[in-house]
Amino acid sequence: MQFSGGMRKKLRLGGDQRKASYPHSLQFYLEPPSENISLIEFESLAIDRVKLLKAVENLGVSYVKGIEPYQSKLENEIRRLKFSFRESLEDEYEPRRKDHISHFILRLAYCQSEDLRRWFIQQEMDLLRFRFSILPKDKIRNFLKDSHLQFEAIPFADALDLFRGRKVYLEGGFAYVPLRDIVAIVLNEFRAKLSKALALTARSLPAVQSDERLQPLLNHLSHSYTGQDYTIQKNAGKISLDQIDSLSTKSFPPCMRQLHKALRENHHLRHGGRMQYGLFLKGIGLTLEQALQFWKQEFIRGKMDPDKFDKGYSYNIRHSFGKEGKRTDYTPFSCLKIILTNPPGQGDYHGCPFRHSDPELLKQKLQSYKISPAGINQILDLVKGTHYQVACQKYFEMIHNVDDCGFSLNHPNQFFFESQRILNGSKDIRKESIQPETPQPKPSVQKTKDASSALAYLNSSLEMDMEGLEDYFSE
Repeated sequence: MQFSGGMRKKLRLGGDQRKASYPHSLQFYLEPPSENISLIEFESLAIDRVKLLKAVENLGVSYVKGIEPYQSKLENEIRRLKFSFRESLEDEYEPRRKDHISHFILRLAYCQSEDLRRWFIQQEMDLLRFRFSILPKDKIRNFLKDSHLQFEAIPFADALDLFRGRKVYLEGGFAYVPLRDIVAIVLNEFRAKLSKALALTARSLPAVQSDERLQPLLNHLSHSYTGQDYTIQKNAGKISLDQIDSLSTKSFPPCMRQLHKALRENHHLRHGGRMQYGLFLKGIGLTLEQALQFWKQEFIRGKMDPDKFDKGYSYNIRHSFGKEGKRTDYTPFSCLKIILTNPPGQGDYHGCPFRHSDPELLKQKLQSYKISPAGINQILDLVKGTHYQVACQKYFEMIHNVDDCGFSLNHPNQFFFESQRILNGSKDIRKESIQPETPQPKPSVQKTKDASSALAYLNSSLEMDMEGLEDYFSE
């Protein structure tokens, strides 16, 4: 983006120019926007895109991606929020412009931490996957070319050697890999480029953080829509240590139920397990004093000397509550973090059972949880399709005997509080609504001004993005 210090009028393009600006209903976001916008529009575009990405996440953990009703529901959400989604629609300039600018704005909000980047990349990839799936076949080659991903057709005989053992199909005497392979290539390229772009954008954050108008908005966007982080303990002290064994079988998700069982049997967990389970317990209401007592009692049962526990382990527990070190109040792990990071090794019990367990071991575990054979088959089919959160949600519905749990599962602590809401009739242990509120525009005398200075910060980061992308393409 190029900006002057003064005011610039919004670009007014003719029909051909408008079409040339955004030739497709989906984008790789290779070029930054080239206009100034007001802070009011800046906020409106950003909020609508996060609403869209949150809908992408919720639908992705409620339905199997790529088939009905996922496809139709996501298309309805895109249509409702007035984003681009189909090639054949007339006058798609404004929806495509909205898609373009809002994506770059959210790079600033979601480049600020590893968890935010991970969430943003995953939802943007799922959105791209959906849009690519409804892209007419005759438009695919042009889109790939415009995205610097042009594939060259090769003679069929050459393809047999190049793609030995993989299916190819013929068109006009030339061979092509199947569409699903092209989709995989496109998504891998998109992930790599967006990851690099976010890392580069993060370097410009000091300039953004100095702007008292922008930083509160960006913080609000990034923290309001990634779901509850369960740091604020609204239920602190409401759970006794005597309840944990019973709660583990009634209201713990399989990942935490597995950790609790291993702890009780072995009287020890490795660091990854202690972090995952300890933060979960903190999130459901254990106080620091209860946590110290809980872990110390269990480790001592494993013949650990009390002094060794006090010197080697109690510090880490206090640290996770923000009482030591940098005083960071650590948040319980989300499903996405558990699934995508720190996979368990031999002797570990952390991770996601649906993602990290051998199918036969998972089947045995589900049998021990009294899941019916038909239910186990449903869950294993979802796991086979890599729909891990949907599988966990199906498990929730089965153990609580409900046809539809009525929420999209994305956090182990959410599983616990929703379980308690059902078991206790919404009266006892519970969490406030997990659905984020729609933020209302805040009145500000600054809103009527042009956002030149605000977007200038964005411009500097986007130029860095483009340099990085150009380097990437040249590699």
